[in-house]
Amino acid sequence: MGIVLALIVFSILILFHELGHFLLAKKNGIGVTEFSLGLGPRLVSHKFGETRYSIKLLPFGGSCAMLGEDEDNEDERAFNNKSVWARMAVIAAGPIFNFILAFVAAIIVVGVIGYDPCIVTSIDENSPLIEAGLKKGDIITEVNGVSINVGRELYLEEYVNPYTDEDVEIKYLRDGKEYEITVPTKEKYMLGIYYTAKEDEEALVSSISNNGAFAKAGAKKDDIITKVDGVVINNGKELMEYFDANPLTGEEINVTIKRDGKEKDIEVTPRITYELGFTYNVNGRVEAENVGEVLKYSFVELKYGAESVFKSFQLLFTGKAGMDDISGPVGIVDMMDEVVEETKSEGSLIVIMNLLNYMILFSVNLGILNLVPFPALDGGRLFFLIIEAIRRKPISREKEGIVNFVGLMILMVFMVYVMFNDIMKIF
Repeated sequence: MGIVLALIVFSILILFHELGHFLLAKKNGIGVTEFSLGLGPRLVSHKFGETRYSIKLLPFGGSCAMLGEDEDNEDERAFNNKSVWARMAVIAAGPIFNFILAFVAAIIVVGVIGYDPCIVTSIDENSPLIEAGLKKGDIITEVNGVSINVGRELYLEEYVNPYTDEDVEIKYLRDGKEYEITVPTKEKYMLGIYYTAKEDEEALVSSISNNGAFAKAGAKKDDIITKVDGVVINNGKELMEYFDANPLTGEEINVTIKRDGKEKDIEVTPRITYELGFTYNVNGRVEAENVGEVLKYSFVELKYGAESVFKSFQLLFTGKAGMDDISGPVGIVDMMDEVVEETKSEGSLIVIMNLLNYMILFSVNLGILNLVPFPALDGGRLFFLIIEAIRRKPISREKEGIVNFVGLMILMVFMVYVMFNDIMKIF
């Protein structure tokens, strides 16, 4: 059931994107030869008027094929015979419709379950924040010049740009009044992993930093920690209790991991990281008080989605994330399926809200990525049209076609690579 719901959500993302192209093409008098959901051979197809509507075998894409889109055509309704501005509107409509879909989904989510302000939930006894005056219940609004509207934004910022030994500037709200403090960070040794900390589950490495101590020692995501310095670890809770009783230092530790049923010993030297020593709300929601707040935090949801995309690029370009960390359609569907399975016991409303949250994130993602000026993407086609508008004459169809074909081949190879990685992660 989870996979079915995930596929429906993913199909809606694609359908809305192609619908943008379709509606603007019709609006500008451009003939649409086929409007399809999916890729590959047709499963269901019917022609209404000039347009064939199809559902195809592979549910991981779609298309809006327009008359005279890739070749010369004397028909006045051909895409390439329309003004450059009309063509730009048609191409840009796909990504724009993704942003519209994300905003509508965000309004529903914020209107129904509210938003997650960055409320301080606890502060360590030895944290410099206590002396600086921060208290439990304060709302963080800015960190080092980065605006924080919801807890997830701070979590993302800390992950992409970890604290250093330099002081941190924080703005926060208390009883409606804003305060500003500057605090030093404190050192903490870390392994660079997140693990399942439950009594009834093994200590599974659920996430691992590419530049962290564990990764450098040869560990991987989904490894299971079974021993630390000879002490048997039966579950995630025992691992958490072990580290509570034996805080990490700069000294090397011996860790036994299990992978594919085989155990392996690795030597791990914890790395120094810096923290402020406090926790804050990431998932807890508060109700939006009025329509204004609903609209405000709906835009915040879109902003967070965009930040996630740009900061993912930052992680890739700085080497903090690798190509194996990228997920394609298969990985996205699997991710949403897991969320459905994990939350279905909480009721259908929570399942729907979680799926809508993913719809917001991935719809913004799809919109932004399609605007990247790479051949065969909407952004690449817009780039050619902008050049045409500046030069006041079109680029050779043949040259543009060759560039787009090469770009498409590169994208196809990349998608096959990502899809293969997604399948390997699942199985």
